[in-house]
Amino acid sequence: MKQLCTTLGKLTGFFTVLIVVIAAVLTYFDDPETDKYTSMAEDIKTLEENFRQQNKSCFILGASGETGKVLVQELLERNIFSKITLIGRRQLTFEGKANEQLVQEVVDFEKLEDYAAAFQGHDVGYCCMGTTKAKSGTEGFIRVDHDYTLKSAELAKAGGCSQFHLQSSRGADKTSSFLYLKVKGQVEAEIEELGFDRYSVYRPGVLLVDRQESRPAEWLARKLLNGFTSVCSTSMAIPIQVVAKAMVSNTLLQPEQKAEILEHKDITAVGKSAEK
Repeated sequence: MKQLCTTLGKLTGFFTVLIVVIAAVLTYFDDPETDKYTSMAEDIKTLEENFRQQNKSCFILGASGETGKVLVQELLERNIFSKITLIGRRQLTFEGKANEQLVQEVVDFEKLEDYAAAFQGHDVGYCCMGTTKAKSGTEGFIRVDHDYTLKSAELAKAGGCSQFHLQSSRGADKTSSFLYLKVKGQVEAEIEELGFDRYSVYRPGVLLVDRQESRPAEWLARKLLNGFTSVCSTSMAIPIQVVAKAMVSNTLLQPEQKAEILEHKDITAVGKSAEK
C-alpha cells in the first residue's frame, strides 16, 4: 500500500508538471485575443428584449446530446423565442413545465426528405448534432456529422430559415488529414454555400461535461482537463454551459458579415458575457 501511494504521488506530480508545460505551450500558440464581444455584457438584457419582441421561432438539432440539452435549458430560461421546436429521432422528456413549452418533431434522418415539413416556418436553426468514430464507426460518424447535418440545413433553408448556428470543433479544416476535423470542415463549408442570411460556426476546444455516470478513464480525463483549464482557462477546454450561452447570446447580435466563425476564445468571451 505504501508503494502504491508513493507511485500515485509521483504520477500526480508528473501530470501536474505536464499540465503546466502543455498549458504554457498552448498559451504561446493560442488564438489571438479578441475584444469584439467584450462590450456585450452591459447590453445583453436590452438585446434580449428587442429580440423577444420580434416574435421569432427556432429549432434545435441534437437536443439529446450534452450541449444540446444545455442549449434547450438556456433558451427556455432566457425566453427569447416565441416557439422552440426540437427535431430528433425520438421524443424527449423534460422536467417541470419544459414539456409544455417545447414542440417536438420526430424524424427518420435516413429519410429526411419525407419530413421536410418539420423544418418549415423557423427563423433560426441550431445544430448540436454529432457523434464519434468510436461510438458509431467511420460510416456512422460521417453520416451523422456530415450527411444528416447538411441535409437538415438544406431543408431548413428551403423552409424559410434565415439563421443557422452550427456547433463544430476547434481545428475543423476540410483539407485536414484527420477524418474528424476534415468532416467538420467539409460540412461547415458546404452549409455556407447554401447562402443563409446569417451563418455562425462555433469551434470550441475540448468540451467539459459533468456526467452523472462515467468510467474511471473518463473521470481521470475530466480531472486532467479541469487542471488544464485552471492554469490556462481559455486555450484548450470549455464548459458546455459556456458554449450554449454563447450560441444564444450571439444570436442577438448583428454580425458584420453573413458568415462568421467563432473560435474558442470568441465563444468564451460571448458565453461569459451572459453570466455578468
